[in-house]
Amino acid sequence: MLTQRIQALRLIAFDVDGILTDGGLYLSDSGEEFKRFNSLDGHGLKMLKASGVELAIVTGRTSRCVELRAKNLGITHVYQGVEKKWAAMQDLLGKLGLAPEAAAFMGDDVVDLPAMRRVGFAVTVAKAPPVVHDHAHYVCKREGGHGAVREVCELIMSTQGTLHTQLAPFLE
Repeated sequence: MLTQRIQALRLIAFDVDGILTDGGLYLSDSGEEFKRFNSLDGHGLKMLKASGVELAIVTGRTSRCVELRAKNLGITHVYQGVEKKWAAMQDLLGKLGLAPEAAAFMGDDVVDLPAMRRVGFAVTVAKAPPVVHDHAHYVCKREGGHGAVREVCELIMSTQGTLHTQLAPFLE
């Protein structure tokens, strides 16, 4: 069943804090926000996109550094300041002409559940609350900001049969 869910994927959307980052919020005295992103996750995202899976960011906070990170990774679907993540996902699915079953959502808290409960493949991290685990199809071994995104990217590519092709240029 998990294999079928993953094989059907054409889109994966990620929350930011606790998924693409370790969840810590770094604020300067002037109010500027800083986030720590993982470079291994970044390369996994680039490979997944190159394999044909669309990428998106859907986050409740708004931060310039998220916009810059998305641009650096070639992620064009960025929804920031989102209160209702499922509504953002519905908008994105409509734009891409995809059914919910062709989408995945990776989140780590209860605000992510409306989206996670309606997509074909819901993913979370080990430190997420138990109720989030209860609604996830897959719980990462690695933590957010520490390789969890890379873990999911490689799982998807492996299941879809594209991982070897993405790794081949580095193994020559």
